[in-house]
Amino acid sequence: MNLVIIEGVGKKDTIKKYLGSDYEVVATKGHVRDLPEKLLGVDIQHGFEPQYEIMPDKKEIVASLKDKAKKADKIYLATDPDREGEAISWHLCNILGLNETDPIRITFNEISKNAVNKGLQNPRGIDIKLVNAQQARRVLDRLVGYKISPILCKKIQPKLSAGRVQSVALKLVVDREHEIKNFVPTEYWNLSANLYPDTIKNVFKANLVKINGKKATVSSKEEMDKVLADLDKNEYKVAQIKKSLAKTHPQAPYTTSTMQQEALNKLGFNLKKASFCAQELYEGVTLGEEGKVALITYIRTDSVRVAPEAQEMAKNFILQAYGNKYLPSKPNLYKTKSSAQDAHEAIRPINLERTPEKVKPYLSSDNYKLYKLIYNKFLASQMAEATFNSVVADINNGNYSFKASGKTPVFDGFLAVYNSDKKAKEKEVVEENDENFEEALNANLPELTEGLVLKLDKLLPVQKFTKPPQRFSEATLVKEMEEKGIGRPATYTPTITLLASRNYTEKEGKYLKPTELGEKINELTEKYFSDIINVKFTANMESQLDEVAEHDINWRDMVTNFYTDFSKLLYAADKDSLKFKIPPKETDEVCPECGHKMVIRTGKYGEFLACSNYPKCHHVQAIVSEVGKCPKCGKPVYERKSKKGKVFYGCSGYPECDFISWEIPTEKKCPKCNQYLTKKMVYGKMRYKCSNAECDYVYTEKDKEKTTDEVKQQNV
Repeated sequence: MNLVIIEGVGKKDTIKKYLGSDYEVVATKGHVRDLPEKLLGVDIQHGFEPQYEIMPDKKEIVASLKDKAKKADKIYLATDPDREGEAISWHLCNILGLNETDPIRITFNEISKNAVNKGLQNPRGIDIKLVNAQQARRVLDRLVGYKISPILCKKIQPKLSAGRVQSVALKLVVDREHEIKNFVPTEYWNLSANLYPDTIKNVFKANLVKINGKKATVSSKEEMDKVLADLDKNEYKVAQIKKSLAKTHPQAPYTTSTMQQEALNKLGFNLKKASFCAQELYEGVTLGEEGKVALITYIRTDSVRVAPEAQEMAKNFILQAYGNKYLPSKPNLYKTKSSAQDAHEAIRPINLERTPEKVKPYLSSDNYKLYKLIYNKFLASQMAEATFNSVVADINNGNYSFKASGKTPVFDGFLAVYNSDKKAKEKEVVEENDENFEEALNANLPELTEGLVLKLDKLLPVQKFTKPPQRFSEATLVKEMEEKGIGRPATYTPTITLLASRNYTEKEGKYLKPTELGEKINELTEKYFSDIINVKFTANMESQLDEVAEHDINWRDMVTNFYTDFSKLLYAADKDSLKFKIPPKETDEVCPECGHKMVIRTGKYGEFLACSNYPKCHHVQAIVSEVGKCPKCGKPVYERKSKKGKVFYGCSGYPECDFISWEIPTEKKCPKCNQYLTKKMVYGKMRYKCSNAECDYVYTEKDKEKTTDEVKQQNV
């Protein structure tokens, strides 16, 4: 019997199906050995030696692996094809007593029969350079986290944490908030003219772009009044007509970052949902009698590279489904950023014959939406350009120049499959400074000739003000982190999720803003650790980790160089007596013991109410917020937190009344079964659903209010 050890249990059945009865497949469920949870676990005095131990929740798995390894004829380590996966295989070598140079390591970028068999036919030893890069990252993260976090707890409040990448991501959010608060709007004016050559039915829009041959800049109403007066003295004449065949090239297939961005913009998926769905599509979904089948390639990648066999697959599919004219003259190639590891292909479907519509009956709604997005993006990336007839007209009035443009489609090309922009703009409207008035896009300009005098329908002056930069959404923060080289594909989601879970950031709609606590943490790291908690340093550190992974560089020397300067910063921060405590917030509540105002303070277990007359009065009480009435007894229902920090809603009459709910109960009744409805904010809209688990009634506030009869009819 041959033993194959993988990471994720979700792909176990998919891989087992391809290997057959001679192989047993076992999943580690991630790392099995790591630095100790409650100790530094790094011997600073002896070359930063990591002190690994079996993780407490993996002891049974390790015992089982050891037992199976003793009985196995051959052992193959098939953990994920990245640094983390390589490190897990290296740890397994140490645990199971395997020789890391033996051909025991197999990898595959996709979970298909061909890829798995190819991996088995080409086993190799452990790539110790990848392992060392992961060890360096782990040790650096532990040193930063375990050395700065106690200073945060001492100077701000208990139970806080810092992180090498986490703190820089927080800094991005805080800095953006400061930009917004400090932004001073500037007035400017845009001007467009509705013109026509003969009849009013042929009216089109032209925008003012130049004054006296220079870029048009109108900063006040007085300046605009002068422009309007000048324009009234002269006629509008077509100065030049430019006609061309414009081409639009398809975009590259997805990386982890771009997939996450468009999953939010087009589908409304947050990072957690996008990552979960992508993981399921990668590990495999059950397709009826065919069993469990993986649909997409490896999902943690920063490369847009496409394998030659995948290009050939796309070529054959496009030729058959769309025809020769939809094929480019030569395969489309996309350039991967210089900062990318380029270890894997772009995210793409494994088999184009498994179209979204064919697999839709077997997928959840969310998985179908994401698969369709990935499928269409890849297919479009391999198709021919879209072409348009483009017309640009330059129109003069004295010293003022206007421009109008029109575009009509000639050949849809890749747009037959995927429109890169339209739906995203409908989902994610990002307001940007509009100092340059955009050219008007008239779908089809009327026939114009040079020298033609045009008639004016009306002038449309518009006063505007520059806008501050937009707050980050999860997707745009991922984009910013990628562009600045902060973290890597596998770290984006956990980093941003951690900031929210620790209450360093919060959402306002779908945008992120720092909490007061997040502001304080950033203030402290700015004062004491600005040399290392900054974008440039963190991006450079990522480059050094890449160097360790790609070349024979001693990772301990790299960590030593870092720690030499870091230890000086730690010493200075620890000795400074300055505190960064969050001042207590006064409330309208009165202390029941002494009559002073109650204030909100923060302690080891979060916020609580305390008497402002402390230390003379020691009265404290928990913060509770009433959210509704109990459906069982009518008493107030309060928001509460479980021991693990999860929010739930419980009756104030506990223990006499044991009502609890994960969603807020309302006094509204279900029109189908008459049970009470619960409410929850989902993607910025309030969703109401029946509390009866056997009833499927649900609606959101965006839905038009309907009569009871209409609602019943809708849900039949």
